[in-house]
Order: sequence, then C-alpha cells, then structure tokens
Amino acid sequence: MKPHPKSSTHRRTLGMMLLMAVTLVSAARAAEPTINHLNTVTVLSSTVPANGDVNPYGLARIPRTHGNLIEGRFLISNFNNSTNAQGTGTTIVQIAPDGTFTQFAQIEASQVDCPGGIGLTTALVALRSGYVIVGSLPTTDGTSATAQAGCLIVLDSWGHTVKSFWGHNINGPWDMTAVDGDFFAVLFVTNVLNGTVAANGAVVNRGTVARLLLAIPPGRSPDLLDSTVIADGYAERTDPNALVIGPTGVAFAEDSGVLYVADTLGNRIAAVPNALVRFNPEHEGKIVFSGGALNGPLGLTLTHDHRLIAANGDDGNLVEINPFTGKQIGVKLVDDTGGPPAGAGALFGLLATPDGVYFVDDAANTFNLLH
Repeated sequence: MKPHPKSSTHRRTLGMMLLMAVTLVSAARAAEPTINHLNTVTVLSSTVPANGDVNPYGLARIPRTHGNLIEGRFLISNFNNSTNAQGTGTTIVQIAPDGTFTQFAQIEASQVDCPGGIGLTTALVALRSGYVIVGSLPTTDGTSATAQAGCLIVLDSWGHTVKSFWGHNINGPWDMTAVDGDFFAVLFVTNVLNGTVAANGAVVNRGTVARLLLAIPPGRSPDLLDSTVIADGYAERTDPNALVIGPTGVAFAEDSGVLYVADTLGNRIAAVPNALVRFNPEHEGKIVFSGGALNGPLGLTLTHDHRLIAANGDDGNLVEINPFTGKQIGVKLVDDTGGPPAGAGALFGLLATPDGVYFVDDAANTFNLLH
C-alpha cells in the first residue's frame, strides 16, 4: 500500500510535533575497549534458511519480546536467493547470542505492494512495538539492469506482512536505523537508485538519506506521516559484483542529534547534524573521517561510548573512529578469506554491544561475534 500523507500545513505541523516529542535519554556511558583489544571471532550460526537464501545483509537486535520475536536475539535479512541472484532474497532469520536459529519470515512478492518485487537489503529495524521494517531493492535476474525502486516492508511480530511504504523519497532503500518512541518512530533510510541504473555504471552524485516519521497507534500497524530528504549528493553507481554501491551504513547519536553516514564510494564517514528536525538536506554531509584504513565502508554502528565502527566492503577489516576528534583509533581484521584483498565482499551489517561486535559474513553466510 502506498501511503498518502497529507501535505497540509496542519499535518506537517502535527508530524513535526510528534518528531520533536521523541524523548532521547542518554545514559552515562562507561568507557569500553576499542576493537584493537578484541581478539576472538566466534561463528555463532549459519544464516542460511530452509529455502537456501544467501548473502546476509541487514542486522537488528530485538528490543522486546512480542509474538515470535524474542528480546535480545538478532534479526538478519538475506539479499540473494539460493542461486545467489542479487536482489532476490526473501527471508529474515532470527538468531540468539548462543547460536539458536529460527526463521522469522519468508516474504512472498504476491503479498506485498512493492515496485519490482522482493530483495531484502541492509535496511532492517525491529521496533519496541513488535513491528519489523525491512527494505527491499529488488531485481528480476540479479543484475542492476532490472533493479527497481523497491519499498519498506512492515511485518508484525509473527513475521506476517501487514503493509509496505513506497514512493515518498524511497528509491532503492539500502540501509536504515530508527529512533524508537513506542507509539511513534523515526526512520533514517539511505537510498541508492536515484539515477544509477540509467547511468549504466557511471557515478552519479544523487544518493540520499530520507527521514520518515511513523505513528504506531495501539493495536494498529505503523502509518507514515511525513517524509523528508535530510541529506543528498552522495556518490552512487551500479556494479556487476555488488549490484549497486552508494551511501550505506547509518548510525544515530541520541545525545547530539547527529546522523552518521557511511559514504561508501567517497571512502569516508559523513555527519548530518540536527537530523531529527532539519528540513533542508545537508549536501554530502560534513566529513567526520576519510581515508585511513577505510576501504569502501558499508555497515556502520555506534558504540555505547560514542565511537563509530565501520565494516569495510573492499577488505575484511572493521575500522573504529572517534567522531569528536576525527581520528582512527582501531582496526581489526575479522575475515581473511577470498580476495584479493583478503575479506573483500564479506562484511556488511554489524552491531556493537557490551558483548563485543556482532557482524554478518557474506562470504561464509554466517553470523559472528568479535569479542
């Protein structure tokens, strides 16, 4: 279903009132060791479900138990089908920290109003209300020539599709993070298909970050109230191996209101200030860090003590950055398979926790923990 948010001043004002009503409580953060002090990678589980989907991308931790969702476990979305065709994966799996594996959802294209079909991306969040939202950037044959705009798919806590959001600045949703207020939520979504397919491999500087405001009334699925592009101008292009490359990882700092973006082709981490309340897009973002050990950064996560960890797409390294000083403070090789270089194409979604850094490995189709 394509939502139709009212464009009147009244609705826009209401949307911003809800947006401003998000209470952001920043707990005291104890210092944590950098990834330089984490030395062990443990494979927790395969990510391959019964239908054989591969190429795990999105990673989200479940905040509360609802239905089939169990608090503290992780959801992982698969981008490829069993033949490894990109943009055709349809499954989300649930994995516990001890490796217990279940399938949460298999989404049928016939059940979803989504331009182009189903191909589940890194854009994945689990909300406290029990709803799961996942991005789809679908293809029909695994090539960028057939890539279409896709959508965001909303599932209930039992893994059933309840609706989808498309249009409204959603064009190739590639990654996503959320500010969760129970009965409302704000989604930050990167988009990588604004002119990339037509450019046929050439770089276009039209990648965006869209902010979506959702209302989640008790007993009802989320409604889309407002959509605003808050960042633009990011480099993006199609790619025969990766399907598409553009702005990927997003991490929101609650205490500062800054949204951090992994600018993959720019090989940098950018910042979008005042992300919750801005109406004008921040062009290309403010540079937080570039170069160093970054090598096509994809996934991005924020630690409890406000450090950024990026997952490189072009080697097997995680890179840790202090966003306040703009300094690189850690590098850790977590996948040395394949290549050259070692680990290229293996890393995507990741999440920092007090246990360590959880991450998916596309090369091995596994869910791992660096600790």
